[in-house]
Amino acid sequence: MKVPVSWMEEYVSGRFSQEDVAERMVMSGSNIEAQERFGTNVTGVVIGKVLEVWPHPDSDHLVVCRVDVTRGAERTAHGAIDELVAAEAAAATRGERGEREVLQIVTGAPNVSAGDFVPVAVHGAALPGGVTIKKGKLRGEVSEGMICSAQELGFDDKVVPMHCKDGIWTLPKEFRADKYIGTDALDALGLRFASVIDFEITPNRPDCLSIYGMAREYAAVYDRPLEPIEVLAREDASLAGAGQTAEDFVKVQIAKPELCPRYIARVATDVVIEDSPWWMQQRLMLAGMRPINNIVDITNYVMLELGHPIHAFDITEIAGGEILVDTAAAGEKFTTLDGTERTLDADTLLIKDGRRGVAIAGVMGGLNSEITDATTTILIEAACFTAAGIRRTSKKLGLRTEASSRYEKGVPAELAQTASDRVCQLIQLTGAGKVLPGAADCYPAPQAKTTIMARAGRINAVLGTGISADDMAALLRRLEMGVEVKGEQLLVTPPAVRIDLKEEIDLSEEVARLYGYDKLPASLHADSVSSGVSKSWFVRGILREVLTGAGLSEIATYSFVSPEGVALIGAQNDPKKTDFVRLLNPLGEENSVMRTTLLPNMLEVLARNFNRGNEEAFLFEIGNTFHATSNNELPSERLSLCAAWYLRGGGADFFLLKGVLEKAFARLGLGAPALVPTDDLPTWHPGRCAAVAEYGVIGELHPDVSARYGIEERVVAFELDFDALAEAAVTAREYSPLPKFPAAPRDIALIVDEDVTAGRLEAVIREKGGRTLESVALFDIYRGKQVPEGKKSLAFSLTFRAKDRTLTDEEVNKTQARIVKALESETGAALRDA
Repeated sequence: MKVPVSWMEEYVSGRFSQEDVAERMVMSGSNIEAQERFGTNVTGVVIGKVLEVWPHPDSDHLVVCRVDVTRGAERTAHGAIDELVAAEAAAATRGERGEREVLQIVTGAPNVSAGDFVPVAVHGAALPGGVTIKKGKLRGEVSEGMICSAQELGFDDKVVPMHCKDGIWTLPKEFRADKYIGTDALDALGLRFASVIDFEITPNRPDCLSIYGMAREYAAVYDRPLEPIEVLAREDASLAGAGQTAEDFVKVQIAKPELCPRYIARVATDVVIEDSPWWMQQRLMLAGMRPINNIVDITNYVMLELGHPIHAFDITEIAGGEILVDTAAAGEKFTTLDGTERTLDADTLLIKDGRRGVAIAGVMGGLNSEITDATTTILIEAACFTAAGIRRTSKKLGLRTEASSRYEKGVPAELAQTASDRVCQLIQLTGAGKVLPGAADCYPAPQAKTTIMARAGRINAVLGTGISADDMAALLRRLEMGVEVKGEQLLVTPPAVRIDLKEEIDLSEEVARLYGYDKLPASLHADSVSSGVSKSWFVRGILREVLTGAGLSEIATYSFVSPEGVALIGAQNDPKKTDFVRLLNPLGEENSVMRTTLLPNMLEVLARNFNRGNEEAFLFEIGNTFHATSNNELPSERLSLCAAWYLRGGGADFFLLKGVLEKAFARLGLGAPALVPTDDLPTWHPGRCAAVAEYGVIGELHPDVSARYGIEERVVAFELDFDALAEAAVTAREYSPLPKFPAAPRDIALIVDEDVTAGRLEAVIREKGGRTLESVALFDIYRGKQVPEGKKSLAFSLTFRAKDRTLTDEEVNKTQARIVKALESETGAALRDA
């Protein structure tokens, strides 16, 4: 919320530095996002009058101007403008310059005309961004300065008046007088050192989405009185005798009071559509809003000032002089002010006249009732709509406006009357029209004032303070709260705009921030508090340490993905990979679902590295996957672990990745991973992948999958269920002393069928080895002349050791014999002769 400080200070006596205001407001809980001071580095910009404009002789998009920037004293000496022009012509004939200043300036602005009053940066002027203006030539024509646009003086493009948005700034009518020629432009416009504070407004404080709301905070912080807003009440004596009332022009009916608690309509006649006065334009622009015309500017001004959205209709377009607040028909078409035809549903609240919709309530008006230059009588709407209804409509239509953003946070019904009366006061003040007495005010169920009982002792217990009940009452009264003190109890009636105050604890916060957070005593919590991490986070740290230590780099990718990714890895027929959670309002098809697997994202990153010429990419990710559930329940969300590797020249090796996996399993206390060969997974290369027990898959990707991602190298990868790993992990560690007794190593070579895996043999060895078998390691695989066809030789190194004694050869041989016998009977293995 951008707040011009001078506007806020209009309602509070006393002036303070911007730095002090910012600090005090922050300490009271009003956080600040940014501070601006307009025109601090701008010099040499004066008001000039364009005397002549003619086409540039050597350009079809440039014009040459003669601009008078003569200062006031010189103007008095030389008299009128015509005399200045004649004097300059005579001086030019004599080769003299003369005392007045009429500059020749070349510009490309399409909206410059003779008679315009404009800001002129003369030779040596400094503009925002460190720009310095110097005399020069453009296409052979002398240019002695620059006619400035509003953007070049520091205004954002979105706040510049439409008539000069794409050209120079033609100054408002108040400054189109010869007395302003040659004066400093920023000083004359009241912009020099204009301060703006951009406050961060939290959703629970809609009252602060207004200048007056921030002025209330400002007054409370400095303990100054808050000046009331000037309004023109419907029964004001100055309106008597007009002969007509607002009720003669319009009748209001609310069909859905649960969506619209109150609707006020006032009427103004003899309206003249023109530019609003400069003081209003200036405030709107500094607050971040573009001036349009006097009526639209007044409605926007009041919205910024009070936080209550206002809409104005051309009353001649309101059929039958009737306003009905009701929901739209399902599928009804409606064209909003931005020219977009929108399809409404039966939940959309619509402002209707006698035959059609004229506005989407709380969001945007209709094109069929907009204010035009021909409008002479207007209906002024100040209504209250429920936050939930406006939020739902805005979201469904994908249409968010300044009005809807305020209604979404809550606008009290009592504020509607103040807002409508303020609009009428400004219409009278600016001469934009004549306001009729009376109002069509439909308020079926007036809201009762809320009273909160607070205990001074309880507030002090929460804050750790010793503030008296009377002092608390004084602090709360600064915020325009009604407070009645009864002993240690306070009966507090918040102002209608403070819809966030509902309970005693809310008042505790108000007392704390006005008393001063910096004055609250600091103390340690009496209870003992232990901190730590969950097992899942602990396991995540272990895996990151293992994987990065093995040379992998961690990546993080988006959870919103394209459903096409599953098809690219060949898993389009896998129901576990296609049970997508679909987004209701995605940015595009490529971000329309939530990922069910990490592998497509991983391959996109590998492909990006490959296409940029990287020799190798060895990556891993630990991230969430999401799966739809039945009966509209929340999606199933699980963590997965994915790793992948390519190395140019075909060097990516399955066994190296398997070694990384084995090291990770060992660190997690899971022992060696149980790998079961599989060849029925379309994502993976047949015969070169294996299921990792109940955890996932490891192997080489199918060449077709790699090719779809443009990776012309072998890719090995694994994807595991991280949550299952974390649940099974044994993270506790016990001290084990170094062995006191020697080991007894043995090697055995086995001849087995080709389809017998080393893992199966190792499992049998470990099972039959008993407690004295310390380790098993495969160290050789051989196929050759000494091994029959269809067979292979696998050699294992076995280490035996006892903790309490030295093993004898007899003991070791007996255990080895038991292992060999089991291998022969269970796997068909035979000992290989040396």
